[in-house]
Amino acid sequence: MTRRPVRPYHSARWNEPVLFELGGPGRRGTVPPASWSDTDASSLIPAALRRTTAPELPELAEPEVQRHYLRLSQETLGMIGISLFGTCTMKYNPRIVERVVARPYLAEVHPLQDPSTMQGVLGVIHALEQQLSALSGMAAFTFQPGGGAAAAFTHACVTRAYHAARGEGEQRTQIITTAQSHPSSPSTAHAAGYEIITLPVEADGYPSVDALRAAVSDRTAALMVNNPDDMGIYNPHIKEWVEIVHEAGGLCFYDHANFNGVMTRLRAAELGFDACMFMLHKTFGGAKGGGGPAVGAYGCSEQLTPFLPGPRVERSDDGFTLVDPVGGIGRVREYLGNVPQIVAAHAWITAMGADGMREAADLSVLANNYMEHRLLQVRGVTKAFPQMGMRRLEMTRFSLETVAADTGVTVADIQNRMTDFGIDAFWMSHEPWIVPEPFTPEAGEGWSLEDIDYWIDVLAHVIDEAYETPELVRTAPHNQAVARVDGSGLDDPARWATTWRSSLRKQQKG
Repeated sequence: MTRRPVRPYHSARWNEPVLFELGGPGRRGTVPPASWSDTDASSLIPAALRRTTAPELPELAEPEVQRHYLRLSQETLGMIGISLFGTCTMKYNPRIVERVVARPYLAEVHPLQDPSTMQGVLGVIHALEQQLSALSGMAAFTFQPGGGAAAAFTHACVTRAYHAARGEGEQRTQIITTAQSHPSSPSTAHAAGYEIITLPVEADGYPSVDALRAAVSDRTAALMVNNPDDMGIYNPHIKEWVEIVHEAGGLCFYDHANFNGVMTRLRAAELGFDACMFMLHKTFGGAKGGGGPAVGAYGCSEQLTPFLPGPRVERSDDGFTLVDPVGGIGRVREYLGNVPQIVAAHAWITAMGADGMREAADLSVLANNYMEHRLLQVRGVTKAFPQMGMRRLEMTRFSLETVAADTGVTVADIQNRMTDFGIDAFWMSHEPWIVPEPFTPEAGEGWSLEDIDYWIDVLAHVIDEAYETPELVRTAPHNQAVARVDGSGLDDPARWATTWRSSLRKQQKG
């Protein structure tokens, strides 16, 4: 296929100071009236809580603040170009949802106010629970977990409570995962006190049934697995896996981070799973960034529902109420979770409908296989488990091992160089790297054919550079707001600071 020329690109570079270094004494944005009422406001504050000195805050005029944040936005290093960010489905976040969740009827609701005064919010939470139950076959959901790792930890806690209630809590001390499971599964299960058994990936891209049989025992508490995995491989023996674990008395947890390619095609409960997790900020159009607005929706079967964290939203003849499950594991996060993202996911599912979600899944798989066809024509690109002839789902893990061997240019170098052409840095792989020099692009259903083609064209261009002028790629990025970050001091508390005050203290000591 004929390549299009890559476009010239250069990001803004402002060397912008922090707010505390801007402005000057006496500058203000909005100056309020001298008094808002006839009451002296200071009399409303207990004497022990009143400040004795003015807060050390920057003093700026409104245009200075506006310019500052505009410049910072121009220096953003990601999520503004073409972002085929694999293993973490990145979808467009409709602006209308951001406007809705900013309205007072949601933004100004306090989670401790009486449930009768927030029936609309509770209704949306309940409606999303019903939608996810329909997609998964699970009996109930909680939206408290703040992301996929938090949902995996929730399952570890629910697992412990379930086995303890059956008198087997001390006996069942092991959780089984695979080498291709997301690291959140073994890490959170270990944090919850479990011993981890990791099954190795074998020649066909997943652990064998025999390996699983050898691992299960009367000490097995649960299986935690994602399917399809991040190489796009769907384990065709998954129902047999679930049966094996159940026969041993364990529970089965389905990590649905990669649900995008199988939406409406399968339901976790119909495969026999006892619990599953959806990431609202991946699959269902919620915003994602900085570890802030994530939601790991955790759903479970009827037998596990009593152990869910509370409060949960329940519907009665009088409306919606908040109920704490008797015998539940307690809260895993404050209040009801990240409600704006719950609203976003409910809006996305409602707008898409079952037919829309099925079409989106089809487009996601189609786009991935189109990318695979084109990428394997690029010099030095190979894919994980190339001997497997079946189509991949949602994403495929590729390798630049050949390029690295030929040129000395690594996948990280190529990732950096691609940002010089307005491409957001791609995702490489979770550790450990089963595939050498990996990269894992995911087109999803939202990117146009032109965007996908341009992404591939830029990769091919950079690989050509790696062979012709490798030093240019090794020293990239050249056109970004910052060049390579010096990470030598990241582990040294004496050299970094998270607040302005600590920064000043360390500067003074230096």
